[in-house]
Amino acid sequence: MSVEAFVSYLSLEKNYSKHTVLAYEKDVLLFVDFCQKNYEVKEIDTVGYGLLRSWIVALVAEKLSNRSINRKTASLKAYYRFLQKIGKIEANPLAKHKALKISKKIEVPFSIAEMESVLNDVGFLDNFEGARDKLIVGLLYATGIRRIELVNLKLSDVDLGRNTIKVLGKRNKERIVPLTSFVGSLFGLYLNKRNELKVCNDKEFVFLLKSGNKVYENLVYRIINRYFSEVSSKQKKSPHILRHTFATHLLNEGADLNSVKELLGHSSLASTQVYTHNSIAELKKVHLTAHPRSKK
Repeated sequence: MSVEAFVSYLSLEKNYSKHTVLAYEKDVLLFVDFCQKNYEVKEIDTVGYGLLRSWIVALVAEKLSNRSINRKTASLKAYYRFLQKIGKIEANPLAKHKALKISKKIEVPFSIAEMESVLNDVGFLDNFEGARDKLIVGLLYATGIRRIELVNLKLSDVDLGRNTIKVLGKRNKERIVPLTSFVGSLFGLYLNKRNELKVCNDKEFVFLLKSGNKVYENLVYRIINRYFSEVSSKQKKSPHILRHTFATHLLNEGADLNSVKELLGHSSLASTQVYTHNSIAELKKVHLTAHPRSKK
C-alpha cells in the first residue's frame, strides 16, 4: 500500500521523528476514510483536486481551525509529492492549492520580573520533585529547548564540566547548547536528590518521576502552568512560552538572529523571525525615550 511506503520513506529517508511521522500518517488515513465513506473511493492515489477540495470543505464545516486544515493539507501534499517521486503519478493534485488564511498568533513572553519571581520567590519544595521542577523551569528558560527535547534529555547529554548539554532536535539534528552557572547549580541539587531514588527504571534519562520512570510531556506542561500561575496573569503559560521568552530576552539584549536560530535548533531564519516582534516593540520604547524629536 502506498501509505505504508510513504510512512517508511518519512522515517528512513527523511529521518522525521516518530511523532511527526504519526501525524502525517494520521492525516493521510483521515482522507482515505473520508473518500471511502462519502464517495466509496478506496484508492486515493489518483484522485483529482475536486475530491480533495470536498474534503477541505468538510473540514471547514466541522469547524476545524484553518491552521489545522492547512497542516492536514500539507500532509496530503507531501504524500502526493512522494507518489511523484516514485513515479506512481505524474502531477500533484495539490500543487496549485493555496493554504487557507490564518491570523498570526502573537504569543506574549514572560517578563524578566516574572522569571525572577518564579526562580527566586516561588516556594519549590525541598525534596526530589521540588528540585526537579525548579531545574525544569530554569533549564527551559536558560536554553530555549523544546518540551520533547527536555523529556528525552539523557544523562550522557549533560556536561557540567563544560556547562553544556547536547540536544537531539527535530529530524534527529544535534546541537550543543550552553548552560548558565545558575542552571548548573540546579543540576547539581537535582542529581543529588535523584541519586537517592530507590527505584530508577529509566536511569539513562535526566528527568524522572518519583517512581523512577521518565517524565512525560503533559507533566512538564502542568509543572510550568502551576508555578507561573503564582506570578503571572498571562492567559497562556506553557513550555513553549518559555522557549518564546528565551528567544525574546536574548534578542532584546542584543543577540543576533543567527545565533538565536542556532540555539533554538531552527532550520531557517524564517522560523526564528516570529520571535522578533517583541524585540521590535522594545526597540520602539528605546527610540521614543531616547530620540530628541520623539514625544516625551
